[in-house]
Amino acid sequence: MKSFARWLGLCVLAFLALQLFFVGRIASMAVLAPQSTAFQRAEAWRIVNEKGRLPWSQEWVNYSQISDHLKRAVIASEDDGFSNHDGVDWDALEKAWAKNAKAEERAEKRKPPANAPAAATVRPPKVVGGSTITQQLAKNLFLSGERTLLRKGQEFVLTLLLETFLNKQRILEIYLNSVEWGDGVFGAEAAAQHYFRKPASKLSAYEAARLAVMLPRPKFFEKVPNSAYLSGRSGVIVGRMPDAQLP
Repeated sequence: MKSFARWLGLCVLAFLALQLFFVGRIASMAVLAPQSTAFQRAEAWRIVNEKGRLPWSQEWVNYSQISDHLKRAVIASEDDGFSNHDGVDWDALEKAWAKNAKAEERAEKRKPPANAPAAATVRPPKVVGGSTITQQLAKNLFLSGERTLLRKGQEFVLTLLLETFLNKQRILEIYLNSVEWGDGVFGAEAAAQHYFRKPASKLSAYEAARLAVMLPRPKFFEKVPNSAYLSGRSGVIVGRMPDAQLP
């Protein structure tokens, strides 16, 4: 029993030490740009293993050097309540859970009999996230891509820390400089140069909307730039951009 209590105590201390580490890292981001994110390091490892080299494009630019069109487009597309919520949009999260539950229910009804051939298997339902920009940043900065309750719990803690130590403008600045926009393409400046051969400060409203629409599946849309969905959805985001509130 004593050994179990000692083991439990060590686990608690390790957890607290990890949270203190996160506090220090996030607090430093108020003045220092993160050198890399956990997601970027994982992607770099994957690319090197697949290609034997590391084609990489990323350049940090200040908040003022990123087009307001892109800021508005990303907010309109990813998190329209960004400037007002405390890091978690509970309404959006509740709607996402409801959509996922309905999708799973429909998939279950379409499920073929156990003796059906393999070709008759049903595709798994599409999962809707409902994560805010702050939650996405928390995950990309520090966490793996696994979907577990423990990882989600840590994401909520990190989201709270980001909202506590950084203002909304800084959160959006770090997000736009670190988010993925293609295979080895990270940040607004690299994306603007890669797709439109211009700096991020010069993006038009429609160009910004296209980049924003790419965010959930950047590597996919990089391969199909003439996608009808990409064009149509970009038009929708352009229409929403005037209502997007900037921090």
